[in-house]
Amino acid sequence: MKLKAIILFSGGLDSTVMLAQALAEGKECLALSFDYGQRHRIELKAAETIANHYHVPQKIIQIDPAAFSNTSLVGSEGAPKYKSSNEIDHQKIPSTQVPARNTLFLAYALGQSEIHNAQEIHIGPNAQDFAHYPDCRPAFYTAFQAMANHATKQAAEGHPPRILTPLIHFHKKEIVALGRSLDAPLHLTFSCYDPTPAGTPCTACLACHTRSAAFA
Repeated sequence: MKLKAIILFSGGLDSTVMLAQALAEGKECLALSFDYGQRHRIELKAAETIANHYHVPQKIIQIDPAAFSNTSLVGSEGAPKYKSSNEIDHQKIPSTQVPARNTLFLAYALGQSEIHNAQEIHIGPNAQDFAHYPDCRPAFYTAFQAMANHATKQAAEGHPPRILTPLIHFHKKEIVALGRSLDAPLHLTFSCYDPTPAGTPCTACLACHTRSAAFA
């Protein structure tokens, strides 16, 4: 019997490689995406396209944008832009940080794991996220697993889902290399925080600079 895995899936580079890896390991996957009014909602279209590419079911959960109203990914402020990656302050948490986002995402995934009797939940933080986003650091996932071990019927019956972070020690360039080795459709991924009105990457936000450097 195949292991079932809930894959937190944005349609970006990390989550696509994570999905490709889970499928290569023979797991039965459900792609779980979130619409929280993000400026880059076009990523949901990328997620749908990639899920269809892999013939994997996708579920989109709606979250009230008011839950995240003080992040530039939702508000009217707009994501910070940089002329070059040298301008990025890697010691500072940027305005693109979404407070408690991964806590909520994983809570929804925990519910879905019980609905679908999934044994695993995969989420895709990487080593370059640590400085900018507190809920991408290893200690957060250790703590969430400890909570999940007591949170559901699955847990009470002795088999809580495992929270897996398969890319957490990878840098972006290593994720690109892994994706290529898995023949993942990297060309279908979308990784911009503040797309143009035409739906193309802005090329100047943190996500765009990080992606560009990884492929370079």
